[in-house]
Amino acid sequence: MARSSSSSSFILTLFMLFTPFFSLRECRQRQFEDSGKVSLYIFGDSLFDSGNNNYINTTTLDQANFWPYGETFFNFPTGRFSDGRLMSDFIAEYAKLPLIRPYLEPGMEQYDENGVNFASAGAGALVETFQGAVINLSTQLRNYKKVVRRLRGKLGNGEAKSSLSRAVYLFSIGSNDYMSPFLTNSSILTSYSDSNYVAMVIGNLTMTIKEVYIRGGRNFGFLNLGPLGCLPGLRIIQQPPNGSCLEEEASTLAMLHNEALSKLLSNLETQLKGFRYALYDFDTDLRQRMNHPSKYGFKEGQSACCGTGSFRGTFSCGGKRPVKEFELCENPNEYVFWDSFHLTERVYKQMADQMWAGSPPAVKAYNLKHLFQCIH
Repeated sequence: MARSSSSSSFILTLFMLFTPFFSLRECRQRQFEDSGKVSLYIFGDSLFDSGNNNYINTTTLDQANFWPYGETFFNFPTGRFSDGRLMSDFIAEYAKLPLIRPYLEPGMEQYDENGVNFASAGAGALVETFQGAVINLSTQLRNYKKVVRRLRGKLGNGEAKSSLSRAVYLFSIGSNDYMSPFLTNSSILTSYSDSNYVAMVIGNLTMTIKEVYIRGGRNFGFLNLGPLGCLPGLRIIQQPPNGSCLEEEASTLAMLHNEALSKLLSNLETQLKGFRYALYDFDTDLRQRMNHPSKYGFKEGQSACCGTGSFRGTFSCGGKRPVKEFELCENPNEYVFWDSFHLTERVYKQMADQMWAGSPPAVKAYNLKHLFQCIH
């Protein structure tokens, strides 16, 4: 009897060891047989904005189309809030796609079969977030629907449906909903409990996901929110200005959001047939780099490369914003933060690598490589 139990355990262990191998082999085979291209559609805020805000009537607080933005890789400002590429740029590269063009870039219609970037720096899930200065999530969704209609006219309904179902939809949204009240002295947070405010943000995101799903979307990628209260630009508004994080305010909201987002995606996976997602733990990875920069190859984890004041947290990078004075570090690759709110290209690449090919707990339930290559 004991021998039989031992044999069963051995067989089960072998099965568990070899099952992932066979699944991966099957995945590659399906991709090889499927000649269709996998497109990338990008929604969100400044973590993903590749230049949409260059084309809207806004202020320089929500634009990055001036030096020294873009100095590392592009050698000119593109509108990206970094010294170089963003996470979404690396993900496109790993998916063997060109850089995904901004929706508002003139003439981009001829490239939209690769996907479209709808993201807007400063955008939130709530219409009220920096209202009038950014392209909020609901407007991004409307723009996506226009692209869907364009694709149907270009490819026909059948091929367009197939393309949209193979595509990957990438989201970074929510940070501005929780940061904007601290940056604008808004009283909106006093009108709602923390849980109700988070529920409104998550509710708008849920609606957007379901609208994309209705039009064929099945493969979704999400970032959770980082430690907002520890960004240089929020750290400096702590009163008294002692350099500590706004943990009990902004970071608490981000934590509640992350819990709600994880629960939402798990629920959608059971409710929506074929819904698959990658949820990247942006929060943990950023905290680790801020607190232990040398472990990841950086020298500075809390102060920004570009800006002025304590932690270079005054959002003055480039001298085009209300505060004109700014300092610029010699080597952005040594810094986690590029400016008061955003990260350097080197950090974005490390994070893109994790989201692309990482495993739990860094990314779950799938990674993006699986979503791009394992089309079910």
